[in-house]
Amino acid sequence: MKELSNIEEKSNEVQIPIGPIYLNGILDIPKGARGIVVFAYGSGSKSSSPHDEYIAQELNKSGLGTLLLDLLTVDEGGIEMLTRDSHFDIEMLSIRLIDVSRWLLNRSDTKGLNLGYLGTSTVTPAAIIAARELKDVVKAVVSKGGRPDLAEDALMYVEAPTLFIVGGTDDEIIDYNKWALERMVIADKELKIIPGASNLFEEQGTLEEVAHLACNWFKKYLL
Repeated sequence: MKELSNIEEKSNEVQIPIGPIYLNGILDIPKGARGIVVFAYGSGSKSSSPHDEYIAQELNKSGLGTLLLDLLTVDEGGIEMLTRDSHFDIEMLSIRLIDVSRWLLNRSDTKGLNLGYLGTSTVTPAAIIAARELKDVVKAVVSKGGRPDLAEDALMYVEAPTLFIVGGTDDEIIDYNKWALERMVIADKELKIIPGASNLFEEQGTLEEVAHLACNWFKKYLL
């Protein structure tokens, strides 16, 4: 993976009030941005993934704003969350993502920006559900190694152009994504399989390909 490069604007750490809790995020808005991408993940970690930071910086260089957002608090992270029913988790995460989106729509510096989601793993279905609920607001969705099949009831109602990116060595995830894609009725939908990549995209050059695909998708629909 390429080293993270400096961007013109400094990262703005934000705390987003969601009911009785606060979610931590890193908000970057390049000068002249017309769109913003919410990177939704659920680790409960104090810091964002270097992979997500790299992709976010590539988007920033393309003129898109980004919000790196952990949908879990530090206290919620860990084994306790992993042992809960996955559908309960997805419902909770989607509600939080919707609330965060509304928070962005009410900020003076982001309310006029076109909104997109980038989801990973089991946060992808939360992004799909949020895109269904905010169909007049969300303009594009990208899933990176995600499980869109877990949002089965929402798939046919999503109107935002949607891109699924998966690693070529992960047959199970490929099957889940193909299944989900077939159930979407929108015309603007694609599945991109990166040859030789695992689901974490740790192989040489694969993360750069993910960033390239995501940037092109969001530039097409948000700018």
